[in-house]
Amino acid sequence: MANPGDFAYTVKQQADIVRIIGDYVKLKKAGAQNYSGLCPFHGEKTPSFSVHATRQFYHCFGCGVSGDVFSFVQKIENITFPEAIRVVAQKLGIPLPKATYSNPAEAKEAKLRSQLLDAHERATAFFQECLNRPEGARAREYLAGRGLDEKTIAEFRIGYAPDSGFLLRDRLANEFAEEVLRESGLFSWKEALSGEQNQIPRSARNDKSENGSRTTNDRRPTTLYSKFRNRIMFPIANDAGKIIAFTGRTLSTDEKAGPKYLNSPETPIYSKSKVLFNLDHAKEAIRKLDYAILVEGQMDCISVYAAGFHNVIASSGTAFTELQAKLLARFSKNVVVNFDPDTAGAKATERTLGLLVEEEFQIRVLTLESGFDPDLYIRRKGKDAYSEALRGSQKYFDYLIERARSQFAARTPEGKVKAVNYLLPHIQRIPNRIARDELAQEIAQKLGIDSAILRQELRHVASDRSASSIKPAQQLQVTDAEKILIRALASSRQMQPEAERLSARDGAEEEFDPARQAHYILQAENLHRGLAAESLIESLLNAGAETADVMDVPRSEGERRILASILLKEEDEELTADRLEGAVRALRRIHLRRKLEETQLQLKQPTLADDKARMRELLLQVERLSRALRDPNLGEDELKRTG
Repeated sequence: MANPGDFAYTVKQQADIVRIIGDYVKLKKAGAQNYSGLCPFHGEKTPSFSVHATRQFYHCFGCGVSGDVFSFVQKIENITFPEAIRVVAQKLGIPLPKATYSNPAEAKEAKLRSQLLDAHERATAFFQECLNRPEGARAREYLAGRGLDEKTIAEFRIGYAPDSGFLLRDRLANEFAEEVLRESGLFSWKEALSGEQNQIPRSARNDKSENGSRTTNDRRPTTLYSKFRNRIMFPIANDAGKIIAFTGRTLSTDEKAGPKYLNSPETPIYSKSKVLFNLDHAKEAIRKLDYAILVEGQMDCISVYAAGFHNVIASSGTAFTELQAKLLARFSKNVVVNFDPDTAGAKATERTLGLLVEEEFQIRVLTLESGFDPDLYIRRKGKDAYSEALRGSQKYFDYLIERARSQFAARTPEGKVKAVNYLLPHIQRIPNRIARDELAQEIAQKLGIDSAILRQELRHVASDRSASSIKPAQQLQVTDAEKILIRALASSRQMQPEAERLSARDGAEEEFDPARQAHYILQAENLHRGLAAESLIESLLNAGAETADVMDVPRSEGERRILASILLKEEDEELTADRLEGAVRALRRIHLRRKLEETQLQLKQPTLADDKARMRELLLQVERLSRALRDPNLGEDELKRTG
């Protein structure tokens, strides 16, 4: 929570939430003060995510999340609140004060991440230096053979890891503790232990030798050495451009050299399932063109980018994941998938397509000639040929139908059955039932199958489909009258002092102040008691002047959702004195109806027959309440007479 006077409050006052969120979500104007887009926190096809420009908060009517600029950045970046403040401040160019943390563990974690980022930056510079030294000649020759010029090599900060296991360690050892080097994923180590002693946790081996290497309890040293040796190094950056990992391509033909491509392990700053290679370079082009080109490998990605297609990205050392899909969805939900056309590549394409379908992307598939990956295709045929191939990319299901027809000889009855069985699991992934039905008709037509039979099969698989979409958050049934009173209270969280109020008796026309009017009526008549929004209204009534942000007033997440939902729609109707008075009359009627029901229940009690006086009193009360309810201009006096 940002409080007046602190750094977070200063940042929040200067932040334009529409611009900040616009870096992650494609927003469109949806009113005088509202902007809408697809929610980045759950899959949806129709925008239900709204941002209020004036009140500086966001709310999703689908999954119910809401908050301010900090909570958005914190949630979408998966970082702590202090880090979110720093991210927003950096976006605004506000100088950062010394960071503070809520507890020592949080401070230690943040410090380690910062040191790991610094270590990766130093390592990148070291690998770049090594590429330009004599020992990097073979690496330079390899890169030139792959068609990469000096400009591209520099832009992607490609380097070379020397064959020595200790040069990088010695470069970094003066700046970083051994714990940081171990956590970085850049090093391996050997420990002179044998048998069961090898099972001792590293944290228990806490002695250090004079040269900085760790020693175990039996005083035997641990030696750190570089994980990447004699490899071309491709840095992996997060979408903010910070280097967080590497992929190393071996130059050795020795069987002991290890895998052809070696990737950094998972670290506190790197999770391969959450990273898309080249997104830091590509995100602006993806936004501008409103589609991404997704390839498999880093060399494919670099070659396509160098050819002028700057909206290209690649999965980073892993099969495409749901988290990567959500990351890409921040920038566009249109994608051309261009994986290798061989058998393994085709299967990877189908897995990726299925996942993207579930996330409701609009997908096309680019299939190159057999034997060509994107890198080789561009080098052999040129960028114009690749551009032409892009224009000829197929819609997702056209691609799958074509594969089904070719694989299963779909001209025969048996082939048609196999083709349908192949396609049904893919169709089942589509979240929208109408889209599934339309696709069923298209598939039936192309395969020459009775569409009614195919739709029947679809209904069968659809009935087994688990509910993957998030249902709208369940909220209390708040009446329109309550919403108007809440809007009035939210317009100002403090009644004006008595001396500042003007009235007709002062010789001046009183200006309509909805907050003051709502405060007065609710405190005088307690009309909010027993209502669905009683707790929220009570919070707004009791909020002090120190509360700078109306969204900080509610005490529960449910109340914040209700308030956000109401305020995002406040521009639909002007809050006038007549509308506020109408809401008050509606609440008075609710109050009277409740009293009438209570009185009628008392009249039904069996013991009342012996108390004639009490019965007459209750009957008169019913008559007064009924008469008051029939009055179209129900006022405070009528309410008091029935009390």
